[in-house]
Amino acid sequence: MSSRPRSAVRRALTAIVPVTALLALTACGGDATPATGASQAAAANSPGLAAAREAAEMYSDRPARIPITKPVGKEIPKGKQIDFILCGVQSCKDLADFFTAAAEELGWTVKQIPTQGTPESVQAAYEQAVRDKPDAVVASGFPRAVYAKQLARLKAADIPVIQSNADDVVGDGISLLKNGPKDVGVQGEMLASWVVSDSGAKANTVYFELPAYTILKPVKEGFAAKYEQWCQSCALDTVEVPITAVGKDMPDRVVSYLRSHPKVTHVVFSLGLLNVGVPAALKTAGITGKHIVVNVGDAQNYQYIQSGLTDGAMALNSHETAWLQADALARHFTGQSMDVAQEAVLPNMLVTKDNLPSADGDFPLIEDYEAQFKALWGLS
Repeated sequence: MSSRPRSAVRRALTAIVPVTALLALTACGGDATPATGASQAAAANSPGLAAAREAAEMYSDRPARIPITKPVGKEIPKGKQIDFILCGVQSCKDLADFFTAAAEELGWTVKQIPTQGTPESVQAAYEQAVRDKPDAVVASGFPRAVYAKQLARLKAADIPVIQSNADDVVGDGISLLKNGPKDVGVQGEMLASWVVSDSGAKANTVYFELPAYTILKPVKEGFAAKYEQWCQSCALDTVEVPITAVGKDMPDRVVSYLRSHPKVTHVVFSLGLLNVGVPAALKTAGITGKHIVVNVGDAQNYQYIQSGLTDGAMALNSHETAWLQADALARHFTGQSMDVAQEAVLPNMLVTKDNLPSADGDFPLIEDYEAQFKALWGLS
């Protein structure tokens, strides 16, 4: 994904499936304290801090335009049947609902097929899609290794498969991939820009990582690279957590870590879901003064930000991704290439209490994205 904020990047991810564990990012400093005295004074005026502040300011801009300007230019056929395979978490259901809204504008019908996010349930969902013989299949978060056999059968039937937020590549049955490994590294850069800026280049940071979500690996790497570049004296520790901690004992894990590492100033979560319940747990434990930022914000985290319980979030482009997927299929169904959609760079946004568009739910980054897409489809 482009590292240029105004035309760049927004969620996840938000829809990823547990597969193989990825390599841990080497801890670089644990609970070591940042440099003190003269080195801290130098950090306050360092080129790294200036660069981080400039990046954070740019990433905080709310994007205004969708990343496609070329109209479809042909009448889009109605009556298409689309299977949308869910990933087992709410963010995927949101993405499916946004896609369904776009499909309804085009006169298409969407069948949402649930999964529990396990390989077995994903394979069963793809088996259902093979039996359905839809005009297209849309999914989020699943690497092809999970459903390779079904993908081959869909390809043989000339049924396009569209993916997002997945650790994969286009080709060999996958017609479109948005928010793939090359796209999401900038999300880590966005988080790093906020941490370094907020701390004045004096942060001591812990990064909580979900290795089961392999699409998050480039996010972690992007964060570590920019964090070190912008603040060489800032301490960083990475803690891997299992998928089973989500919605269960994650708050307890965070409290335990912070009690044993009291010098930590900033907490970064590789996925917003990891922060759910954490603010309340910190309050109960009497732990204060920690600054929290999450990757892939959601309704709960936006409420935390509005209430001052969390400081920031990387807001993903779920609305825009879903409508871009519909745009790609509109071009496909009119005999055109999906390259326009594949090459489009989706926006992301760094949100804090100062620029949070809404705390009422998962908001679109581009306020009038629907009108802009419908203009490309000849529906305005």
